[in-house]
Amino acid sequence: MILLTGFEPFGGESFNPSWAAAQQAADALAAAGLPATAVLLPVEFGSSGEVLAAALAEARTHGTVDLVVAVGQAGGTEQLALERVAVNIDDARIPDNAGHSPIDVPVAAGGPAAYFATLPVKACLAALSGAGIPAGVSQTAGTFVCNHVFYALMDQLSGQTGTRGGFVHVPYAPEQVAGGTAPSMDVARMARGLEIIARTALGTTTDIPLAAGATH
Repeated sequence: MILLTGFEPFGGESFNPSWAAAQQAADALAAAGLPATAVLLPVEFGSSGEVLAAALAEARTHGTVDLVVAVGQAGGTEQLALERVAVNIDDARIPDNAGHSPIDVPVAAGGPAAYFATLPVKACLAALSGAGIPAGVSQTAGTFVCNHVFYALMDQLSGQTGTRGGFVHVPYAPEQVAGGTAPSMDVARMARGLEIIARTALGTTTDIPLAAGATH
C-alpha cells in the first residue's frame, strides 16, 4: 500500500495543489495495479499529525504500508522539492488554519533534533530529471505545518521496519498565479512526478550517489 497525503488550502488561498496532485497520483498508481490511497490533512499544528497517524493506522488495516509520501505547497518554487531533513521545531511566521502560531515549540517533546527522509531522494531526483520534470533536493522543509507533518511522519515511522516515508513540496498551480507573476506547474505534471517518486522508491532499496547538495 502507498499512502499519499496533501493539504487543504491555507493562507487565504481557495486551492491547494498538493491535495489535487496526491489524489491524481494515487488514482494513477491504483489504476496501474499498485494499491494507493490519498488522505487530506488540515493545515494545523498538532491535529495534522494526529490525522496522519490515524490515516496510517487505517491503511495498515488493509495490509502492509510500503511508502508514505506527504505533499505540501511551496509557493514561489519552480520544481518538485524532495525534502531531505525534518527538524523538531514549530516556528510559525503566519497562523495555521486554526489560528495557532507556535514559536520555538518542538514537534515532539524529547524527540531527536531531526530525522532524515527514508525515501531514496537521489534516485527519485534522477528519475524525475529523466522524465523531464523539474526537481531538486531540498535541505529544509521550513518550520510551518509541512515540516510539522514531515517530522511527525518520520517520528511515527521511527523504530518500525517495512515502511519508508518522506515529504515533497510542489509549486503553485497555474490557476493560483494571476498573470504568471510566480512560477507554477500543472497539477497533472506534479501528479506524474509523485507517481514516479513512488515507483522509484518501491524499486530502490539503496539510494544512489548523486551531487544534489547546497552551498548555503
